[in-house]
Amino acid sequence: MTKGTTAGQKPSPKMKRTGNTPYMSLIDRYIARQFLVTFLFSIASFAALFILINLIENLDVFMDRHIPVGKIILFYLSGLPDTFLLTTPLSALLASLFVTGKLSMQCELPALKSAGVSLARLMKPFMVVALLITCINMVNSCLVAPATYDWSKGFEKRHLKNKDNSDAGPFHIIESKTRILSVNEIGRDRLGASTISLEEFKGSHIVSRIDADSMKYQPAVKRWVFYNTRTRYFSAEGDRFVSNPATDTLKLSLSKDSFRMIDADPDEMNIVQHYNFIRQKEKSGLSGLEKAKVKLQTKIALPFASMIIILIGVPLSTRKKRSGLALEAAISLLVGFLYLGMLKTLSGIGYNGLIDPVLAAWLPNILFLLGGAMLFRSANE
Repeated sequence: MTKGTTAGQKPSPKMKRTGNTPYMSLIDRYIARQFLVTFLFSIASFAALFILINLIENLDVFMDRHIPVGKIILFYLSGLPDTFLLTTPLSALLASLFVTGKLSMQCELPALKSAGVSLARLMKPFMVVALLITCINMVNSCLVAPATYDWSKGFEKRHLKNKDNSDAGPFHIIESKTRILSVNEIGRDRLGASTISLEEFKGSHIVSRIDADSMKYQPAVKRWVFYNTRTRYFSAEGDRFVSNPATDTLKLSLSKDSFRMIDADPDEMNIVQHYNFIRQKEKSGLSGLEKAKVKLQTKIALPFASMIIILIGVPLSTRKKRSGLALEAAISLLVGFLYLGMLKTLSGIGYNGLIDPVLAAWLPNILFLLGGAMLFRSANE
C-alpha cells in the first residue's frame, strides 16, 4: 500500500501515466533507440544510393579525364553533408512510420494505450531524438555543408560540367540612387573590369554618361580609377563631350569586394558570411538578392523539417492496424518527395521574386506543420 491510498484502492490512472516511473523510462529508451537506429540506417542507405547512381552516371567521365581515385573519393565524401541535409526529413519520416507501425503490429501500441499512454506522450521519445537531429542538421546547414561546398560542387563544376565564362557580361549595377554602372567583363582578380559605362540620371532624364576602357580599384586612395574615359554631358542647351586618354579617379558607392559578389555562390558561405553578403550586396546596389535571401532562409528552415515531418509520421502510423514495411516505405517516399518537391518549387518562385523569400523557404514547413496538427487531432479522437 502506498502513501496517500487506502486499503483496497488502486492507484489512480494519473499515477499510472506519469512519465517518471522506471516502466515509462524503459519504453522511452526502447522507442528512441529503435527510432535512432532506423533513422541512421535509412540516411546511410539514401547516401549510398545517391553515390552509386552518381558514380554510374559519371564513371566514364572520371575515366576519360583521368581523375585520380583520391579526388573522386574526396568528392563523394564532401558531398555527404549536403546529401544528409536533404534526405534527413525523408529518413526521419521513414523511421517514425516503421517504428510506430512495428509497435502496432506487435501489439505493443495497444498495450501502451490501454495503460493510459496518450499519443502526445508516445511522441516524446521521437521528438527528443528529432530535436537532437535538428541541432546537428542546423550546424550542418549553417557551417559544415558550406565549408565542403568547394570540394563537392566545385569539383563538379571543374570536372563534370562544360566550362563556361561566368564572368561575361554585361552586368548592370545600380551604383547609387542616380547612377547605373554597366560592365561588360570582370577581371580575374575581381578588382577591376573592362568596357565600362556609368550613366547619371536626374529624374527620368540622363545627365551624363562616362565610357571607359577599363576601371580598377586602387586601395592606396580607396577610389575607383577609370582609364581612357569619354564623358558626354546632356542638357537643354546642348550636349558637351570631354575626352581624357589618361585616368579619372571617381568615388563610387561600390566596395572593393563588389565584383567578387556578383558571381559568388551563397551555398559556399556559412550563415554569418551569407547574411553579410546580402547586406553588402544591398549596399552596393547589386541585383539577385531574392535568390540569396531564399537560400539564407532555407539554411535555417530545412533543419526543422525533421521535427515537423514526425508530427505526420507518428499519428499516421498509429491509425493503421496492419501494414508491412513496403507500405511504410511507400508512404515515406510519397510524403518526403512531396515536401522536397514543394521546397524546390517554392524556392524557384522565390528566386524570381514572385513571393517573399521568407515565405518561400518556410511555407513547406508551415503547411506540413498544419497537416501534422490535423493528423494528430484526428488520431487522438
